[in-house]
Amino acid sequence: MKRLRKLPISSIIDPCGKQNDNMSSGGTMDIIQKIKEELQVEKWQVEAAVKLIDEGNTIPFISRYRKEVTGSLNDEQLRNLDERLTYLRSLEDKKEQVLKSIEEQGKLTDELKEKILAAQTLVVVEDLYRPYRPKRKTRASIAKEKGLEPLAEYILCQEATEPVLNEAAKYVSEEKEVKTPEEALQGAQDIIAEMISDDADHRLYIRNITVEEGIVTGTAKDEKAQSVYEMYYNFEEPVKKIAGHRVLALNRGEAEKVLTVKVNAPEERILRYLEKKLITKENEYTTPVICAAVEDSYDRLIAPAIEREIRNDLTEKAEDGAINVFGKNLEQLLLQPPIAGKVVLGWDPAFRTGCKLAVVDATGKVLDTKVIFPTAPQNKVEESKAELKKLIKKYNVDLTKTLMFNNKKKKSVRHIVVENECNYCDIVDEFIPKDYNVVYIVSDDGKVKDIITETQVIDKLTTEQVL
Repeated sequence: MKRLRKLPISSIIDPCGKQNDNMSSGGTMDIIQKIKEELQVEKWQVEAAVKLIDEGNTIPFISRYRKEVTGSLNDEQLRNLDERLTYLRSLEDKKEQVLKSIEEQGKLTDELKEKILAAQTLVVVEDLYRPYRPKRKTRASIAKEKGLEPLAEYILCQEATEPVLNEAAKYVSEEKEVKTPEEALQGAQDIIAEMISDDADHRLYIRNITVEEGIVTGTAKDEKAQSVYEMYYNFEEPVKKIAGHRVLALNRGEAEKVLTVKVNAPEERILRYLEKKLITKENEYTTPVICAAVEDSYDRLIAPAIEREIRNDLTEKAEDGAINVFGKNLEQLLLQPPIAGKVVLGWDPAFRTGCKLAVVDATGKVLDTKVIFPTAPQNKVEESKAELKKLIKKYNVDLTKTLMFNNKKKKSVRHIVVENECNYCDIVDEFIPKDYNVVYIVSDDGKVKDIITETQVIDKLTTEQVL
């Protein structure tokens, strides 16, 4: 199953960018145009790549064998394109579902429709849909079933001239299972708390300020216990500055039940913000009730959800960073000489695509690459022999290393090396298991790939260097 790519935290802070240029006449997003702008490539390249992806072709296949169709989009560009295509299509599908659901409820306004269509992330769409989403039984829905919604509206009007409990007493009913005024008041507070939680603007503010000012903390469940996580027993670091490897370490410690991990937001600022939004009049009777509902809404409904979102984004960002670090470390391995002190000619047999040759010097530097076709269907045996001899003499090759992925190829091509080149250099066979995975790396800017794939031998050359 393909994993949907989430946007990084930076995108969460400002999820609603300009959209007009990327909107079709029908109000839907022009996905092709948006991807073109994001990747800074030509529109026809995006269209060609999308067509190939929709036909079921894999990214490695498109990258290696459909360069003429995509205008030589590299592996990294194609993967980013595929991820964004999947995400944006999911976003448009979600918008359509949300608009249909709200319209069926008879609650779709022009303003709400405009906001949904302009949303740039799934998070924003979900926030806008939250008040209209069919809910499972909640404390607020139960309170509404008991007829307590008018009491909540009365409190929010903030015009009470006597204690709210006096008004709440009017809603006591054995039939509706409201036994006391206090119980009625609690139900009204639950309704107000859910209303606060469902407001998209509230969630956006809280999400942004938590990212900007929140602190990731790690504490030990048993401070006396010895473990590899001791440096995180009393750990604090801002959300926007925490390093990816620390995020992953905290996650592992939490999974192993050694650590307790939290995201601490500036709670006082958030509560004051919500109170300012809700309390429009000074009223000694209703203000304490609204403040209690605000605190309950944040602690019970908003904070846990925002914390999950931020931690998920931190984790995904950390995992991507770990892969990049692995790539850099792997690059150093791949650039090592295959055999110390020897000039090596790597030979990888193939039929349809030809045999790939790569000459690597004693320091690991690539001297030359070639593709020859000594096997069926082209059977250019003599030309291949001549090219092979030319390479060996030109670079004073000490050793020829032949990569054998299967016995059929081995029998077809080994005699060309053995029979014709044994007078020039030593020969080594490397038989590679059937399930062997060719390793290659691509830097973010594509430089490593461009160097290695200059003559279309990326996988073969890097395999040679790993071995």
